Amino acid sequence: MGSSKINEKHRAEKILLRPNIELADLTATLSKLNEPLKNFSKEEIEQAAIQIKYDTYIEKEKEIVTRMSEMENLSIPDSFDYSKLSSLGNEAKEKLNRIRPRTLGQASRISGINPSDVQILMVYMGR
Repeated sequence: MGSSKINEKHRAEKILLRPNIELADLTATLSKLNEPLKNFSKEEIEQAAIQIKYDTYIEKEKEIVTRMSEMENLSIPDSFDYSKLSSLGNEAKEKLNRIRPRTLGQASRISGINPSDVQILMVYMGR
């Protein structure tokens, strides 16, 4: 089906995660799949295939949302001196010292502050 050869036993769910593999292709090739799916409508089968394909992506996005919401509650002391962090770039130091964000969440939304800058702050603050 235009994918790498399968040399060992795999669940259909794992094969469906491959690029350019659709459930209709699998059921056409593997007649064994038709029996368990016979009691479901075409829409239900399509919805299940979509959920399988995008589940990993959705879980990663949920993880990011959770981390971001946790960062909203991680306070940065008012006296924090960003200029002492040699790991931060000059632009990040200047912006953080000028804006003085109260939380890591606020710091992460400052234009020019990248995720690695926020990670450095988290490490330095012992989080």
